Amino acid sequence: MKSAAEVVGCRTMGVLLTGMGRDGAQGMLAIKNQGGPTMAEHESSCVVYGMPKAAVDLGAAGKVVPLKQIAQEIQAVF
Repeated sequence: MKSAAEVVGCRTMGVLLTGMGRDGAQGMLAIKNQGGPTMAEHESSCVVYGMPKAAVDLGAAGKVVPLKQIAQEIQAVF
């Protein structure tokens, strides 16, 4: 995500789904800082809330939505 943010800037969208770790959160923050849209999966639909939680805690997630709504949110941006 960091590379995409550097190269494509605000035309990059960051989406974090269930998973462990924090590295994706840093990448998503880079996208948000470039003006790109970002979203994370809501805790209610995650198997593991680690990565999305890290993004939320970092302020990198512009939206937090359940898995079933993510495709709709992506389409709304485009």
